Amino acid sequence: MGDRKCCGVSAAKLILSVLLFLVTGACVALIVVLVIRETDTDPEPQSQTYLIGVGRADCTGSAAEIPMMGYANSQQKAAGIHTRLYSRAFIIDDGNQRVLFVTADIGMISQRLRLEILKALQEKYGDLYRQENVVLSGTHTHCGPGGYFQYTLFMITGNGYVKESTEPVVNGIVKSIDIAHRNMKPGRIYVNKGNLDDSSLNRSPHSYMNNPEDERNRFDRNTDKQVVVLKFTDLDGDGIGMISWFAVHAVSMNYTNRMVSSDNMGYASYLLEQDKNFGELPGQGSFVAGFSSSNLGDVSPNTRGPHCINTGLLCDYLNSSCPVGGTKMCKAFGPGEDMFESTRIIGHNIFMKAKELYATAVNEVTGSVQFAHQWVNMTDVTVQLNDTHTGRTCKPALGHSFAAGTTDGGGDLNFTQGAVEGDPFWDGIRDALLGPPSNETKECHHPKPILFSTGEMNWPLPWHPSIVDVQIITIGSVAILAIPGEMTTMAGRRLRAAVKKELEAGEKFKNPEVVIAGLSNVYTHYITTFEEYQIQRYEGASTIFGPHTFSAYLQKFTNLARAIAQEKVSELPCRS
Repeated sequence: MGDRKCCGVSAAKLILSVLLFLVTGACVALIVVLVIRETDTDPEPQSQTYLIGVGRADCTGSAAEIPMMGYANSQQKAAGIHTRLYSRAFIIDDGNQRVLFVTADIGMISQRLRLEILKALQEKYGDLYRQENVVLSGTHTHCGPGGYFQYTLFMITGNGYVKESTEPVVNGIVKSIDIAHRNMKPGRIYVNKGNLDDSSLNRSPHSYMNNPEDERNRFDRNTDKQVVVLKFTDLDGDGIGMISWFAVHAVSMNYTNRMVSSDNMGYASYLLEQDKNFGELPGQGSFVAGFSSSNLGDVSPNTRGPHCINTGLLCDYLNSSCPVGGTKMCKAFGPGEDMFESTRIIGHNIFMKAKELYATAVNEVTGSVQFAHQWVNMTDVTVQLNDTHTGRTCKPALGHSFAAGTTDGGGDLNFTQGAVEGDPFWDGIRDALLGPPSNETKECHHPKPILFSTGEMNWPLPWHPSIVDVQIITIGSVAILAIPGEMTTMAGRRLRAAVKKELEAGEKFKNPEVVIAGLSNVYTHYITTFEEYQIQRYEGASTIFGPHTFSAYLQKFTNLARAIAQEKVSELPCRS
């Protein structure tokens, strides 16, 4: 019958035409996809591997009749164990350089500890781990051992040098480093950050409010809520460790406690390590979680705030005292019904936020490992305040409000926070026993009324350090600032912003993450802003190098950051 036709076209030809059209369309689509792929200007970044080592070791030591460090209470001696204390070490090597960061469950790092630890590392590893690339930081628990200082002021409350305290801390820190060194393997690093609410409170809001209004208006809160996490994995993506920084005092365990305790930060470490090392005993397992101190100077975990324990009323806002009983009656509490519950609550909050940030960390850290270190004579730093005026730091001295203590642990005598005038009674006793401060020191520290002119007291040993080290280590775009003391919220914010600006001026740092690692390398008490210093609450009275202390540190740390950004670290003098 011949071929069927539709509108004069055979069915076979129609089918062939449709097939040709479909094939042509598919080819065009494929070409478009290939062209788009070839011209993509934003390829996925290449990941970078580091050699990473993590290690943990016990540093508890004796738990009976050992003086505790933190509350400056010579009667607070250990009588048991609440939680054991650990040192946690993290080594990062980019193939050319390496850095070592340690966070230990102790009040702070002293120069004596640092020197003994560096000496032990020198004997084992030569120049591999040295003062320039090693940061040692304390979690700032106030229920760890004392007796590991060489300066007289700390030896008074720590009952001098205590071998039973010092040796376990040194040995534990060195052992954690040994373990990290042996366990080094290729891996990757990720950074993440987020906010944690309901876990901190500013204990000196009157001082904070003296900072410039326009500066305060840039922030929602008067404490840093930011949690920063570094996540370490092997090349298969399996977790091997984490470091977290959050600004809060480790004083959930109060001054009445007599048991060795790692407090809220140590409890957070315990929870995350138990979570990651499932089925292991505490202190065992390969995953290491370090929770490190930050700019916690004016930050308390006692979120119910200060109340007069004899009346239940709020303490006086300006000087944290009560109508009856003075500062001794003003105590901060919470959030739990007792210090053990408060430790669990705050520690659990920190753990949960860190766990969340760890699980969601996808921003990979890439770039080289660098470090910069300098010694600074903090008693005589000239600070450029503006184009026409300079300031100068002072010999160490403590003000009257130092003896008042804080709402987390007040003093036993009739001192109050916010004192800008001396007390004739106490000044007379000081003059008779220790001698008066010089006019030069009094003028330099103004408006601080000096209680102890420690920079002029050298018997039987110097009472305070004068030569202090400042240090920055960078891992890719993450910069860790080793702060030799307790920096307040606003001081930490200013320093982070200034260092970030210096790093971004270089070609290798794009949107760097700058973290404050407090209580590192040597202890010099507090570091407030100039404005906070004028109020002379506890933190200002304990800023030992005078009103320009923070400005001096700002100047020194920005110099280090500039040297790193410009790749001129080798040109830095070892002492400035």
